[in-house]
Amino acid sequence: MSFPLLTATAALPAIGAIATAAVPAARRTAAKWLALLVSLATLALAVVVLVRFDPDGDRYQLTESHSWIKDFGVRYELGVDGIAVALIALTALLIPFVILAGWHDADPLETHSSRWRPTQGFFALILGVEAMVIISFEATDVFLFYIFFEAMLIPMYFLIGGFGDRAHAGSDEHAAAQRSYAAVKFLLYNLAGGLIMLAAVIGLYVVAGNFSLQEIAEARANGSLDMATNTERWLFLGFFFAFAVKAPLWPLHTWLPNAMGESTAPVAVLITAVVDKVGTFAMLRFCLQLFPEASKWATPAILVLALISIIYGALLAVGQRDIKRLVAYASISHFGFIIMGIFAMTSQGQSGATLYMVNHGISTAALMLVAGFLITRRGSRLIADYGGVQKVAPVLAGTFLIGSLATLSLPGLAPFVSEFLVLIGTFARYPVIGIIATFGIVLAALYTLVLYQRTMTGPVKPEVSAMPDLKVRELVVVAPLIALLIFLGVYPKPLTDIVNPAVKQTMSDVHKKDPKPEVEAAK
Repeated sequence: MSFPLLTATAALPAIGAIATAAVPAARRTAAKWLALLVSLATLALAVVVLVRFDPDGDRYQLTESHSWIKDFGVRYELGVDGIAVALIALTALLIPFVILAGWHDADPLETHSSRWRPTQGFFALILGVEAMVIISFEATDVFLFYIFFEAMLIPMYFLIGGFGDRAHAGSDEHAAAQRSYAAVKFLLYNLAGGLIMLAAVIGLYVVAGNFSLQEIAEARANGSLDMATNTERWLFLGFFFAFAVKAPLWPLHTWLPNAMGESTAPVAVLITAVVDKVGTFAMLRFCLQLFPEASKWATPAILVLALISIIYGALLAVGQRDIKRLVAYASISHFGFIIMGIFAMTSQGQSGATLYMVNHGISTAALMLVAGFLITRRGSRLIADYGGVQKVAPVLAGTFLIGSLATLSLPGLAPFVSEFLVLIGTFARYPVIGIIATFGIVLAALYTLVLYQRTMTGPVKPEVSAMPDLKVRELVVVAPLIALLIFLGVYPKPLTDIVNPAVKQTMSDVHKKDPKPEVEAAK
């Protein structure tokens, strides 16, 4: 039997999480190094998956299939297409940087020595989230996917509620209350979506008789499984609602600013750059593939919601006084672009949406982690508490600038390619939606450049006059992300070669072809 590469890629961080949690309490440094080494080993396995994947081969590759709950037709089925491979690589790439960036975030607080921050638990939870996200990208059994789609809420709940931003260190009671509120809100929103999805999963089993994504999709394609129109639409809505909460899509987005604002910067990256991608990925894998006709039926409404997310998120980002909440609302706007690209039903739009998932993960990680280093030094998340940082910490300011420019999709940086493709793909079929969405770019330029201007330029405030520049560990975190933003911005072909065949297959699932350009015939 061939080596179960996909299982190993998900199992390694899960085993590492257990081992990290078991490290004796006094060996905090050993726990950190163990977590980092496990994350690097997982990255190595993800690279092997990437290398072994053939974009021109079968749709699902490196497949594994074993009977699990035979009486209910549940199987342990794994397989990856180009979209899943790209997102697994993104997840495995970001986790080592998340661990390095949070190296001291769970250490005991010196000013509150009676309160112990469980270092081992912090890093074990991060590895646990990684394991569940990776297997969610790999699962081709709907029930198996659902289990881990929901299970990842548990470690995320404890990461949000148990490990707060050190900018709140001076007001423990208030900080604890805010973290608790953010964690409970995150959990309730996502549990509500998950419960509705569970009903839809059960309904799908009643209709199809099994949970295998490939078998159900093939039966839909060859006509042996014919769902009633209303049944398909209700099942689609059950799945889409859960994914829209996770994504998050307006008006189901309100948990995100609270969760990101009250989390440490690395956990905020984990939320928006890793966990939330499961929602948009699942729209492509499950909604479009299992319910093609319902997906087309719902497209106009979803595009309007995505457009509202783009403009609404950007407008609220403009008015934010809190750095982390600004990045959170910017992410809501960016997820609007991703969902718009998915449901534009064009190859350019869906390729752009997939690239956007990867590029947004890298750019948001770069910006949020540098912002976290900045907040740790000053002890405040408020934009008004900064000024003139570039004069005392030029490297920090420079990396912050590149992260900000990537957020506004500056040409030459990775997000520009994906945003351009999304807009082109949307305009080809829905020109009015595409035109209005471009205002989101204008607003992005406003909120990112104003953020940089208010924090980094101008007179040096006394509170930041002695601020140190980035240290070696912090440079190791930020430099590779900046390099990737530039590389993928100039040369995105390695990524597009992986995702484009999968996008073509998804377009075939929904029986859509790209609209032909209207060109006036030459006289």
